[in-house]
Amino acid sequence: MSIGILGKKLGMSQFFDEQGKAVPVTLIEAGPCRITQLKSSETDGYQAVQIGFGEIREKLINKPAKGHLAKSGEDLVRHLCEYRVDDLDGIQLGGAVTVGDFATGQKVDVSGDTMGRGFAGLQKRHGFSRGPMTHGSKNHRQPGSIGAGTTPGRIYPGKRMSGRYGGKKITTRGLTILKIDSDRNLLVVKGSVPGKPGSLLNIRPANRVGAKPATGGK
Repeated sequence: MSIGILGKKLGMSQFFDEQGKAVPVTLIEAGPCRITQLKSSETDGYQAVQIGFGEIREKLINKPAKGHLAKSGEDLVRHLCEYRVDDLDGIQLGGAVTVGDFATGQKVDVSGDTMGRGFAGLQKRHGFSRGPMTHGSKNHRQPGSIGAGTTPGRIYPGKRMSGRYGGKKITTRGLTILKIDSDRNLLVVKGSVPGKPGSLLNIRPANRVGAKPATGGK
């Protein structure tokens, strides 16, 4: 199946390969996800598959969402995600997407929200060096000059300054699946993925041929 799967980050560990080398890995509890909707070109103008993941109490979901989910099953789900597909053959409403739909050695792209660090200064947010700490200096962690006065009389867009750091959705591409545990719905992925333990992740087959592993936010 070419669509992706939703999962929850459990944390990082290490994996020993065939040469005995310790490889940093991330453990992801992925699925099982229920197929909650099938979109076709005739009804929606495009073809897509919607899946649901995670449990939620009945009192926390509204009636329209209950009616939508009732078409594919009785269990309520917390998260919904949609994947566009070229062909809907072999995909059934109410079916399940599990880690068994992936293969060991497969390349995947993992998307998630990075850890939020709140309002951060220049040293933490952009890696600026600090100012002098002695001889009466008052410029320890200040930004310094941010532009000229009369000309241009404003700050250029994109100027690196203090502000909110983290909490953004990013995608780590080209990660390799090293192991699959179907009994516990686990994916062991080489490298790090965005977010903190417990955060929601979207795992999809890599869409770039020959994609190289990239590092993402922790």
